[in-house]
Amino acid sequence: MNTTVAEIDVRTIPPYERHAQLFNRFDALQVGEAFVIVNDHNPVPLHMQLEGRTPGQVAWTYLQQGPDLWRVQIGKQQASKHHGEDSCCSGGACGG
Repeated sequence: MNTTVAEIDVRTIPPYERHAQLFNRFDALQVGEAFVIVNDHNPVPLHMQLEGRTPGQVAWTYLQQGPDLWRVQIGKQQASKHHGEDSCCSGGACGG
């Protein structure tokens, strides 16, 4: 379970700054902390980019799913050992 530390209405952030600001927010979270974003569309690209930057650490929970408003809780969790540096995947063996 994540502790929510902030709710951010991303509609108030200029589009060219949104993802960078949200990456910084995510990076500042401790394991077990989260923030909630409010948006006017499903933020799937943000989810994919966060997961690509920090595989296995993103806890993504839809609190509201459109059609006009999306609320998503984005939390930081401990990365699973399966995709860590010491896993078979680190050498590309399992394709994960």
